Amino acid sequence: MALKNLNQEQLTSATTPFGHNLTIASAGTGKTSTIVGRISHLLNSGVEPNKILLLTFTNKAASEMIARVANFFDTEIAKSIISGTFHSVSYKIIKQYRTNITLKQPNELKTLFKSLYEKRVFTDIDTNDTLPYDGGYLYDIYSLYLNSSYDEDFETWMENRNSDHKPYLLIYQDVIDDFNNLKKEYGYLNFDDLLVEMLALQKEQEFHFTEILVDEYQDTNPLQGKILDGFHSKSLFCVGDYDQSIYAFNGSDINIISSFDKRYKEAVLHKLEKNYRSTAPILDLANKVILHNPRIYDKSLKVVREDNLHKPQLLKFDELYNQYQFIAKKIVQGDTSYNDIAIIYRNNSSADGIEVNLRDLGIECKRKGGHSFFDAREIVVILNIIVMMVKHNDMMAFIHLIEYGKGIGKAIAKEIFEALLVVGDGDIFQGLFNPNENIKRPYDSAKKSNVQLGLFDDFIEMGSSAKFLNLGWDEKFLNNNILKHPKLTFEGGVFLYNFYTLIKELKRVKNPINMIKHIQKHIFFTEIIDILTTNRAKQKDGTINDEVKRKAISKCNRRVETLKQLSIRHNSIDNFINAMILGGGEMSEGRGVNLLSIHASKGLEFKEVYVVDLMEGRFPNRTLMSKGGSLDEERRLFYVAVTRAKDRLYLSYAQYDKVKKIDFVHSQFLQEAGLIK
Repeated sequence: MALKNLNQEQLTSATTPFGHNLTIASAGTGKTSTIVGRISHLLNSGVEPNKILLLTFTNKAASEMIARVANFFDTEIAKSIISGTFHSVSYKIIKQYRTNITLKQPNELKTLFKSLYEKRVFTDIDTNDTLPYDGGYLYDIYSLYLNSSYDEDFETWMENRNSDHKPYLLIYQDVIDDFNNLKKEYGYLNFDDLLVEMLALQKEQEFHFTEILVDEYQDTNPLQGKILDGFHSKSLFCVGDYDQSIYAFNGSDINIISSFDKRYKEAVLHKLEKNYRSTAPILDLANKVILHNPRIYDKSLKVVREDNLHKPQLLKFDELYNQYQFIAKKIVQGDTSYNDIAIIYRNNSSADGIEVNLRDLGIECKRKGGHSFFDAREIVVILNIIVMMVKHNDMMAFIHLIEYGKGIGKAIAKEIFEALLVVGDGDIFQGLFNPNENIKRPYDSAKKSNVQLGLFDDFIEMGSSAKFLNLGWDEKFLNNNILKHPKLTFEGGVFLYNFYTLIKELKRVKNPINMIKHIQKHIFFTEIIDILTTNRAKQKDGTINDEVKRKAISKCNRRVETLKQLSIRHNSIDNFINAMILGGGEMSEGRGVNLLSIHASKGLEFKEVYVVDLMEGRFPNRTLMSKGGSLDEERRLFYVAVTRAKDRLYLSYAQYDKVKKIDFVHSQFLQEAGLIK
């Protein structure tokens, strides 16, 4: 059984009595094995699997833990455990009680928020030269407020945080109210909404989990903390390490883990102190630095490995670019598999120079923390098509698809959407396949029924659909009055008909992989691929580079094949879509050397690790510290970065940037580590 594989520290933690338990699990001490052991202990003790709630920082971590539980118990038992991130678990639960909701990618709703913000006027406000936040930044600030506030209203929270913006607060609040009302009207939820909705649902429903297990407890934010309390579970099993609390920018509060034994009077603390990952010299360096931070709970990290082949090495360079060049050459000359190497950086700007030098030497690499696989437009198109098969009236999905039609764009796509709602008596698909032919002027009707959305400036003078005769189209579609939009070109009408035939075809398809196969072959999708790849191959003089286009098409096809592979394990279209949205940020594309921000490296381990750009100002990042960060958090980030290394650790810095003409001084962390006197 799982418990037999645990050391004494892990076993004591995994078999502790019910109650409020916190296990301080330092880097590489086997916290995953301990959590799997705890679940095994609960099941062996007769706890029903569906009465166990496992909350993790990533869905991937939850899947791996459940898979390990399945090695010791029946697969169906393991699958009955409720598991995932706070967001994915909230979504699963909310869906049981509220059906008319559609989960949206953060970037999509951020675009919607910005469009509402841009209609506001900020002139004639006395602000002592303080400029208002732009729409995108206000969206991020509001997200931080939702996750990090303790029962304050937004205006009070903002005023305490930045009083210079007090004159703008009423306008900010008005934009937020409009945004929330529009989301409510269409049933849209972003990740923050999932937690807010979950908190509201807890006030209406009682949930009876025998025990809740929380991984990475040090990164819990106040909103997640409220949800944990809202379950009213008598047994809480939390695992975390205060030295690895690195998400303050996202609202996480280290005080949540530090006050555990004060908030729960019967709390029991456990410690995992045996590190199985790194060599003694690597851990010695990490401990020297992190000991400069306050000790919340006493702990000491003990080394299990006895091999000390490679001491951490300091690499010093006279110029920034030389640093990246040297590391690339060192990797190509080394004997470590590229997949087992990570280059870790504090600032994303470091990644560009590293990637260029690696690729210049023909070294494959993959970068996590930049553009996601799911940001690729061809993938967005497929997912939007599938979304519409589940949620017919998804306005944003419809607009993002139809705007590709020649001469259409976002504005006309929106007008077509509203007109389809009118002729479909409130249902887009009804409007496509069974339109109400008695409505002769759907655009006028859409205008009258949607004045509050500001969709039209004037009533539309209806056009003619005669240009679409003799094309062999379905009679039903040809007679649809939505074709009479005066600005709908011939090519735009054909594009709309292709969309109609694709949806008609997909209505007979019941699982995700077959749906993707149909989409991949259909003219509606191939035409969009042609548009995308042509744009990617367009040169400055307007001509198309055929070789670049061929490679772009090949890359599109590879991405579609990857999506098909991801869809294989999903029988339900609804589950597939939500898994792609909720788990998309965890997936990276490609192979080779791993280029990772420190936050993206969390929870991973590699044989060989390079931590680069260790200069004052860049790491620790003084700019972020001045905006609400802290030296303690920067030190925790350093600790996380170096403890990713199993065998070899290289720390590097440069003294000068010849492009920006900046002199650098080494990071204070190198001095604290004893590498620089």
